[in-house]
Amino acid sequence: MQLIIQGKNVEVTDRLREYVEKKVGKLDRYLPTIDEARMELSTERTRSAGDRQVAQLTVRSKGTILRAEEKTSDIFTSIDTVLDKMYRQIARYKGKRYGRGRAAAQGETLPEEVEMEEEEEMPRRIVRTKRFRLTPMNEEEAIEQMELLGHDFFVFFNASIGEINVLYRRKDGDYGLIQPELG
Repeated sequence: MQLIIQGKNVEVTDRLREYVEKKVGKLDRYLPTIDEARMELSTERTRSAGDRQVAQLTVRSKGTILRAEEKTSDIFTSIDTVLDKMYRQIARYKGKRYGRGRAAAQGETLPEEVEMEEEEEMPRRIVRTKRFRLTPMNEEEAIEQMELLGHDFFVFFNASIGEINVLYRRKDGDYGLIQPELG
């Protein structure tokens, strides 16, 4: 597993690097197919001092991407909490992908509290299907349409590139554009 540690408005000291390496290195035990783990540490300027230290962990495993983010007042607490979230995501991923029997047969176990939370989770199902007509438009028109609807995301046919795209509002107020590619 390749581990990449990046800091934005945070100095990644040797102590911090060793802490992340120690904690993230344990993920391999629970999901041995991890190709890359990327920990992004940052400090955000907010009104409250409580949620300034941000840890975002992205794990790539055989074409699957798992991501978790946590904000607290202490960077080490953010790292611990984001790893707890990642353990839960790995448990969910393995439960859906491999089923309980196969993972248990291979002797793989997750931390005790993660296993208990996994058992409590109800199966999810699609309860509504929505169809709509796509009208070709450019990105600016899509932003305008999304704002008029009051939504946080908008699916549209991007006339400039001839593909279906997804426009979404980011936490910082800017927009993101997803351009899907077949894998």
